[in-house]
Amino acid sequence: MASKKDTQERRHKINFVLEAPDAKKVFLAGSFNDWSVKTHPMKNDGKGVWTRSLLLFPGSYEYKFFVDGQWREDPGNERCCANCFGSLNNVVQVNR
Repeated sequence: MASKKDTQERRHKINFVLEAPDAKKVFLAGSFNDWSVKTHPMKNDGKGVWTRSLLLFPGSYEYKFFVDGQWREDPGNERCCANCFGSLNNVVQVNR
């Protein structure tokens, strides 16, 4: 069984950023949190740039931003895949 220290060493800090100056609330949702639109609120720097860092294990993750009740793709990430709703999800790859 892996120790807590071993588990933490395998995770990597991934930064998510969205420029949305008119947004009131932004959440990060994806395969890493079962697409919860409440689990990972993002922080506004006061100038409309929203950020959130997560510690993720190596692997591939799909995600989107949930901005004031509307889904939004990440304009800063060209890696995408189709989802079952007929739109796109962004993809982030966390390497070992």
